[in-house]
Amino acid sequence: MKAWIKLTVAVGIAAFTGIAGAQGWSPSRNVEIVVGSAPGGSNDKTARAVEKAIVDAKLIPTSITVVNRPGGGSSIAFNYVNQKKGDAHTLLIGTTALLTNHIVGTSPLSYMDFTPVASLFNDYVVFAVNANSSIKTGKDLIAKLKENPQSVSIGFATTLGSHNHIAAGLLAKSVGVNARNLKAIAFKGSAEAVTQLLGGHIDMVTTAAGNVAGHLAGGRLRVIGVSSDKRFPGAFAEVPTWKEQGANLVYGGWRAIMAPKGITPEQVAYWEGVLRKATQTPEWKAGLEKNYWSDDFVTSAQFSKDIAKDYNDIKAVLVDIGLAKQ
Repeated sequence: MKAWIKLTVAVGIAAFTGIAGAQGWSPSRNVEIVVGSAPGGSNDKTARAVEKAIVDAKLIPTSITVVNRPGGGSSIAFNYVNQKKGDAHTLLIGTTALLTNHIVGTSPLSYMDFTPVASLFNDYVVFAVNANSSIKTGKDLIAKLKENPQSVSIGFATTLGSHNHIAAGLLAKSVGVNARNLKAIAFKGSAEAVTQLLGGHIDMVTTAAGNVAGHLAGGRLRVIGVSSDKRFPGAFAEVPTWKEQGANLVYGGWRAIMAPKGITPEQVAYWEGVLRKATQTPEWKAGLEKNYWSDDFVTSAQFSKDIAKDYNDIKAVLVDIGLAKQ
């Protein structure tokens, strides 16, 4: 073979290799987004918003579906994804349940058993009662809790020690009530908790704002306090923060995308890029506004540091309110 032919072939091979390397990994079959709660709650809404943004913008070459695996305070979903080690076609809606379940001992799995891909947003907790409730304001609730913590049944998703439960416990602690004495009831999803509240079977729900916005606007529920540092807009504009009502409470839970342990840095980078593009679409931004989610996109490296700190911080809270496994 002549020298110039060898050179041409070598250049061609190098160019092809460079293109293949630049393209990198991408999905080759259906992608699952696994949710640890039933349809209708904020975790499910997160998954479907991610799915829609990816599909509408044609960000991946394959199909993508949402898979609900409720139960065990998201532990069933965690176990399912944990069995998919090295499979970047399986994603998980990550929440602080990855931390709390491990801390309270309901799951042997923790955030260290998964690959943090990106944190999407922060979801502050609202406190809602039935429109017919004798609890008219946050101060009414505080008074009842001080008189008898067991007099108010509090429903939330998805397990004891969840971020919705922590919010109720932090409120109690901030007003001098022993959080261990609260009458707390866990449901498989926020939609189920809200249904029980509407039916008059429980007294209050702690949940994401988006889960009760329609009921608030329709006059079926009353929101007596929000755990953000400032008031929400829209239907919640007249609802005071807890800080406005004398309780030092600012607390929410992040929603994130996690992957199984063992995926490659290239695969992490791929999903980071897809999610960054997805969260920049007008439709995603509209979803943030509709659901009262606080925009907080953080990629893998920083999120890994943040989640480790959150674990220690949340453990301290759960120890304080008597839920951490000793």
